[in-house]
Amino acid sequence: MSMNIIQISHADNVAVVLHPVSIGEKIEVGGYMLEALEDIPQGHKIALKHIKMGQDVIKYGFPIGCALADVDAGSWVHTHNMTTKLSGVTEYTYNPELHYPEPEEPESFQGYRRADGRSAIRNEIWIIPTVGCVNDVAEKLAKANQDLVKGTIDGLYAFTHPFGCSQTGGDHAQTRKLLASLVRHPNAASVLVLGLGCENLTREQFLEELGDYDPDRVKFLICQEVEDEFAEGRKLLEQCAAYAGQFYREPIPVSELVIGMKCGGSDGLSGITANPTVGKFSDMMTARGGSTVLTEVPEMFGAEGFLLNRCVNEEIFKKAVKMLNDFKNYFINHHEVIYDNPSPGNRQGGITTLEDKSCGCVQKGGTAPVMDVLDYGDPVTSKGLNMLYGPGNDLVSATAMTAAGAHIILFTTGRGTPFGAPAPTIKIASNSQLAEHKKAWIDFNAGTVAEGEAIDDAAKRLMKLVIEVAGGKETCAEMNGFRGISIFKDGVVL
Repeated sequence: MSMNIIQISHADNVAVVLHPVSIGEKIEVGGYMLEALEDIPQGHKIALKHIKMGQDVIKYGFPIGCALADVDAGSWVHTHNMTTKLSGVTEYTYNPELHYPEPEEPESFQGYRRADGRSAIRNEIWIIPTVGCVNDVAEKLAKANQDLVKGTIDGLYAFTHPFGCSQTGGDHAQTRKLLASLVRHPNAASVLVLGLGCENLTREQFLEELGDYDPDRVKFLICQEVEDEFAEGRKLLEQCAAYAGQFYREPIPVSELVIGMKCGGSDGLSGITANPTVGKFSDMMTARGGSTVLTEVPEMFGAEGFLLNRCVNEEIFKKAVKMLNDFKNYFINHHEVIYDNPSPGNRQGGITTLEDKSCGCVQKGGTAPVMDVLDYGDPVTSKGLNMLYGPGNDLVSATAMTAAGAHIILFTTGRGTPFGAPAPTIKIASNSQLAEHKKAWIDFNAGTVAEGEAIDDAAKRLMKLVIEVAGGKETCAEMNGFRGISIFKDGVVL
């Protein structure tokens, strides 16, 4: 009998193959005895019983689509014989089911205490361009002034992007808001805001968006106003370094951490190993008084039942419904179907429909109540689980969580990806083959859950790693020098 298969919920009529299954292989799972009618790849689904054409395919205890034809028990279930049931905007009813984790005493990490009282896990100097025209200047300044990285300063980085000019309306406002939020991030001990001088994101607009700030921490340079932007930039970066060098690590409780949760390059095991491990970690953070952030709104479509009834009150429920339906309307207004997902790589890994992907994706949210729903660019102010408006795109959503104040991004993946957000990005493999194959990318192997490790134990290992990274341990992305931002865009470019 095969042990290479899991039925996630007793209500499911499909199971997931943890390791490749060959035609004719005998399988026993969830009380079902069957024979594989064809070869089935790792992470893909096998029918546990006969599924009639039009009948729901059930996984995670939820419908993830319907059968396109009759499917015999033991058959491979994928894009050739099932499809999505999603359509457009949906009405939802609030039936609260709130489960609060038992409080736990928070551990401590070695972090930095900022002048305004906030905590940080890195003591870095950031260069933030207000317009893409000065990207090369920003990168040259960062490269030419690495000698300033000494003492307690952890790094000097430039975060380039193509926007800040030729944008109108909502896009212009989003760029301004996102960049100002990054400038406020506590991991940046000091910041040089770099402008050109003729862009439509003016210095005056940016100062208004930024609000009160410490002029010792944040410096401004308009390249058109000086003869030599590199000489002037050096002077300002020296001032930034003098300010940043005053901070030293000290014990800080993990209750002050904000952790972003993201998945990308997912496979059929992501919703079984890596994402539930992160979900358990999120509940552990809530129990310790910390904060977590869940975004990727299009990858909640079809899995709303996992989240909406966990909203802490009806006001937060209404904000969550608005977030979901606003994003659906975003698709519809661009004449796109809301279910144009998963990606080709997701499908190759065993994810068939958006509902399938979403039900796996939202496992990262654990079981604790949803305490707040944030607009793009808004900061986290509530302890516990927060939902954030943003797309599924890896770079855009990871940037949005960083801008919301995430100290660390937990990034689960079944296929692997090298990128890093401005915040330290911990890559979590859903399968052991990936963890072994891409050691320079992967920080944590959750594939062990498919091999028998309890999710609770994996989450405890992850908590230990998060505390180590918060205390200064570099992630693979940091060691590789991989960091970047991407800004959400909707409208025209002039």
